Formats: sequence, C-alpha cells, structure tokens
Amino acid sequence: MSKTTTKKPDARHANGADGAAPVISLRNIHKAYGNLEVIKGVDVTAHRGDVIALIGSSGSGKSTLLRCANLLEIPQQGDIVFNDEPVAWTGSGHTRKPADMAQVRRIRTNLSMVFQQFNLWAHLTVLQNVIEAPLTVLGRDRGEMEEIGHELLTKVGIGDKADDYPSQLSGGQQQRAAIARALAMEPDAMLFDEPTSALDPELEAEVVRVIKALAKEGRTMIIVTHDMKLARDVAGHLIFLHQGLIEEQGQPNEVFDNPKSKRLQQFLSATAAE
Repeated sequence: MSKTTTKKPDARHANGADGAAPVISLRNIHKAYGNLEVIKGVDVTAHRGDVIALIGSSGSGKSTLLRCANLLEIPQQGDIVFNDEPVAWTGSGHTRKPADMAQVRRIRTNLSMVFQQFNLWAHLTVLQNVIEAPLTVLGRDRGEMEEIGHELLTKVGIGDKADDYPSQLSGGQQQRAAIARALAMEPDAMLFDEPTSALDPELEAEVVRVIKALAKEGRTMIIVTHDMKLARDVAGHLIFLHQGLIEEQGQPNEVFDNPKSKRLQQFLSATAAE
C-alpha cells in the first residue's frame, strides 16, 4: 500500500466512526506463566476495517497478547469483548478459564488466526485444507465451498496449486494457502502472528502483497510483525510493546518518524541496522 497523507482511523477510540461497537476489544489484559508476568495490563481495540500492528522485541508479549485475543492463551485478568459480547469467565487468577466453551467456539469461528508455521494438514490437498473447516465447523455445502476455495486460492495467487499437497509448495505458497484457509471461514477479523518471519525475503514479499491487498479491502486485522515496512505501509494504528506494556502507540508514520520513548528509538535503530 502506498503512503498517503490521509490520516487513517485511530484504533484506540471506544466506538468507530459510525458508532458501531468494536469487532474486538482487549481491556486490561494480564497474562503470567507462573511468576513470570508477560502481559501487565494492555488495552487493544479494533473496529471494523482497522489494521493494527503490534511490534516489539522478542519477549515483549506481542504474540502472547494475540493468542489471548483468540483464547488460545487465557489471561488471568482483564476482559475480552468480541462484537459487543464479553467472554464469560469462571475462576480467578491461574484457575481462570472461559465459562462457556460454546461461546469460545463461536468467537474462534469468527476470528481466524494465521500462524508463523502455516499449520497446514499434510495429508490434504491445498484445496482440501482451505475448505475443511467450513465443511466440518460451519456445515457448508461441499460444491459451494470448492468453488469458493478455488476463488480464494486465485485471490492469494496460487490458484494453480489447488490439487497439490503442502509439501509440494514453497514456504510463501504455504503461507498464502493458510491465509486462504482463514478467509474461507469468512471471519469478522483476522489475527496474524509473525506471518512472514519463517520466510526468506523473496517469499516474504509474496505474502506481504496478499496482506496489503486484504488491508485495501477493509479487512479487520491485528498483525504481530517484525517487518517494520509492512507495519508502516499496512497498519492504521501501531502499538509498540515493551516488557508486557504498551510503551508507545499511534499512527505508524508518527510513531516511526517521531518516536518519543528512548526504548522505541533504540528498537527502531536496531531494526533499521538489520
């Protein structure tokens, strides 16, 4: 996505420009493993069409926060609200867990996650990987989903790979297949956890092009990334995490061009030197 002087929407607002409730809201999230506190009270709000990038050093808590959003990790404190529906909890602290697993399944169905390591099923073709969840989870018609699956694979640039198996694809093609699989669920929001970090630069560029195209479509996305160019070009709101807290946030051009905290200045200097 090319740079523009038009200001993108700031994802911190409690309600969107149209007054609609956020697609997803994380409020005062705390997450610890034993005595190690990884997230120390973080708020993130994404409205429909928002693209939020989470950046920070390894161990800053960004991937853990993303996994909390999808309830793959359970925070010991804080609220998660999806489409104005708060997650119901039982227990407290390290014994806390969702009170309603049907609610968890419903939220995950509408909140697709793309992982760093693709996680494709090796025994299924690429097309079968894309349509399996809509068939089994949503009960969709196979013929309809095969047509949609082909359209999605063409959309991400691998329409000719439908009958191949994951082992026959490059890393970049596998990641694009994973994105098509996520899109097949027609989610309200998409979560990306370092979607390009396992790829070499040439294959990384293939995936970045797809993510940029999704942003232009107005997809709601939260992206954990090490790619500062991707964060600048795609995100409407940037969050820099440091030691489990939001150190700085704002529109990407403002944050990148005028970092206020010394820690962010150090981080950007180090990433620029890589």
